[in-house]
Amino acid sequence: MSKLLDRMSEIDPDKDNDRASRPGTVARSAPGRMFELTNRINQAEDKAIAAEAETAKVRSELEAALRQLETLQQNSSAAGALWVEIDTLVEVPGRRRKLSPSEYQELTANLEKNELIHPIVYRPIGDGRNEIVSGNNRVAIYRDELGRTKILGIPYTGTAKSAELGAAFSNLLAPSLPDYEKYRQFVRLQTESGYTRADILEASGLSSSHVARILAFEKLPQEALEAVADRPDRIGGNAAEEFASLANAGNAEAVIKAIKALCQNEALTQKRALEMARPKAAKPASPVVRSVMVGKRKLCDLSVRSGVIGVRFPGKGGDAAAEEWVAKIEAFMRSQIDAD
Repeated sequence: MSKLLDRMSEIDPDKDNDRASRPGTVARSAPGRMFELTNRINQAEDKAIAAEAETAKVRSELEAALRQLETLQQNSSAAGALWVEIDTLVEVPGRRRKLSPSEYQELTANLEKNELIHPIVYRPIGDGRNEIVSGNNRVAIYRDELGRTKILGIPYTGTAKSAELGAAFSNLLAPSLPDYEKYRQFVRLQTESGYTRADILEASGLSSSHVARILAFEKLPQEALEAVADRPDRIGGNAAEEFASLANAGNAEAVIKAIKALCQNEALTQKRALEMARPKAAKPASPVVRSVMVGKRKLCDLSVRSGVIGVRFPGKGGDAAAEEWVAKIEAFMRSQIDAD
């Protein structure tokens, strides 16, 4: 054993030309194989530790950004807010929540009659400009609908990254937000911040069923997804899952048509739209009718449909003929059974 240890101690793990450490090289000696196995275990452990550390870092960043924004929003009041010139406010593309027409009208009516209870949150970005962190719809209504030039706001002192994280993550976790908007924010967290899907899931604590419902939208045809983007309130994640399943089964065109109709017609329900997207059952073929003739006179018509043999006797004497022949048919069937 001491000789084995002595020989192993001579192996330099950092030496590039060491045979046992070369990729694809199989160690021939027992000490070499033992060293190679140990080295692989160590590398795997190092990777696992690094992955855990990265996940913890991501979770910490996300939670800190969200906590900072939530604290700012909860502790803010109109009394402590500052008047901000609306023409200095800059909207980050994709950050604003898409409101339904009724939601937009209700918010407009509320802002027109009442003072702003929750000031917007903005981040100074230099040159006199201010990035909107929270409150894009309120700013749009003040500017476009009410013709106001100023709005109350609370300055955000965090970094651009933390502002983006806080805004997107707070939307993702908002219970009242439509599932499509949550999906859009989920994608933005990935693309804008560079975090992986696993990072976001770990930090959010969302249930697997909730995540599946949100991500169902990515399985929809692109044309259908564009229609949903205009009216995210019209379709939930559960319906999106069913539509996606129908599209993957070869009914993409019907799904696109149904989703467009759902987004354009307020009276149309998700249940009815799903029925529109489902393939229609083929109509059963008309049964072939065979006529039994006695000379030139028709005795009866025979037909078969769904396992039922139909015998129809025409004319005034049809009922009597049916009574007579049903006994004959029964007798014939019994004779055939006995013969078998």
